[in-house]
Amino acid sequence: MSAEVLEGFAAAVGIDWADRKHAICLQAASPTKRGFRVLEQKPEAIDDWANELRRRFDNRPVAVCLEQRRWPLINALSKSEHLVLYPVNPHLLAGLRRAFASSGAKDDPSDAALALDILLQHPEKLTAWVSEDACTRHLQALVEGRRRLVGARRDDAGGVLPPPRGAR
Repeated sequence: MSAEVLEGFAAAVGIDWADRKHAICLQAASPTKRGFRVLEQKPEAIDDWANELRRRFDNRPVAVCLEQRRWPLINALSKSEHLVLYPVNPHLLAGLRRAFASSGAKDDPSDAALALDILLQHPEKLTAWVSEDACTRHLQALVEGRRRLVGARRDDAGGVLPPPRGAR
């Protein structure tokens, strides 16, 4: 990993999203050996991992490359100010997978490594995703809490709720 690629970053991460688990490939600025890991698709697991990175790298920024269409994961990671997200077009990863794997078979750890390679080899082609400010993130957390409450109420009511006001 060249110093110029990660200037200002403690580490770089590639993530391959899946319905149940996320494959992660992490490379710290020093040592440059890559590590692989799998995270469950649970908000608590994602938050724990982000906090683990915060502690491990003393709250220094960590660059994260992941597929653009994975908004739930982007939203979950954007809560952590030390993570700088670089979403990439999923077709780019699919094209690289086809080019480098003759079978074209999807392999999550390999796709996570491909995402990391894109971040390290072509940082000038990527744009960091700018998350909202602290007030907007707080509002988003409140809205998510409200959605959970409404969902719980709907579940308790067996899916039958009165129509909204003014809808009659």
